[in-house]
Amino acid sequence: MAGRLIDINPQLAYEHTIAASRRGGRVAVVREAVGLAAYAAGEFAEALREFRTHRRISGNNLHLPLIADSERGIGRPEKALEIAHSDVIETLDANGKVEMAMVASGAQNDLGNLEAAVTELEIPQLELNRAFSYSPRLFSAYADALENVGRTEEAATWRNQIAVAEEALGTGQFEEPEIIDFGEDDETDVRRPRARDIVGSEAREDDESEEATALSDEDAVTEIDAESLESSTDESNPELDDEDETIINVNGADPVIDQDENDEK
Repeated sequence: MAGRLIDINPQLAYEHTIAASRRGGRVAVVREAVGLAAYAAGEFAEALREFRTHRRISGNNLHLPLIADSERGIGRPEKALEIAHSDVIETLDANGKVEMAMVASGAQNDLGNLEAAVTELEIPQLELNRAFSYSPRLFSAYADALENVGRTEEAATWRNQIAVAEEALGTGQFEEPEIIDFGEDDETDVRRPRARDIVGSEAREDDESEEATALSDEDAVTEIDAESLESSTDESNPELDDEDETIINVNGADPVIDQDENDEK
C-alpha cells in the first residue's frame, strides 16, 4: 500500500510504513520503506534515522545519497558534504554517484559556494554526447548550477540536451503512456511495454505476457532521431564501437543510445 501511495500521498504512505514497522522493526526492508516514505513526506530527521538503521542491518550503502540529502534537509549541509566526499562513495554504482554529486552540489549551494556547486557536478557521468537514465536530471542540475554563476550560454547548451536525452530514453515529455487493451469479455488485458520499461535501470517482473517483458539497461538500445540533435553546438564526432558503447552524435549522423548505467567513464 505504501508503495502505491508514496507518489500521490507521501504522508499517508509514511503512516502505513510506521504501522508496518511496529510489526517488523528489525527487518531491513521495513526500515528502508519507512525511510523512503519519510523522505518523500519531508520528514528528514525520521528518514535519516531509518536509512541509518537500514544500513546498519543490511550493510548496504544504496541510500547514502538520501542519507546525505536528509542531512541537508535538517540544516546540516556540511555533514552532507562530509558524506559526499568520503571514500565509501566508491562503493556506489553510477546512479548512486550521480545522486551523490547532485546532493553535494546542492549542499555547496546551501553554503553559498556557487562555483563549488558547479565543480561537484563535473563527474565522469556528465557527458554531453551520451545519455543514461540519470542524464536528464544531471543535465538539468548542471545547467542550473551554470546559470547561478552567470555561465548562461553553457547552461543553454546543457539545457537543450535534456530534451535530446529524454527523447532518446523515451522519458519525460516523450514517455509513452501505458495502454491496456481489454478483450471481448473484459477479462484479459494486454499491457504494452512502456519506454521506461525498456530503458529503465532494472528489468521489471513479467506480466505473464511476452509483450510486457521489460529489458534491462544492459540490453536496451534506443535510436535517436538525428534531426532532434541539430540544436546542439558540440562539434565532436567520436568514433563508435558498435559492441561496447554507442554515442549521442550531436552532428546528426545516425546516433543511438546505450543504456548501460553501470558503464562509467
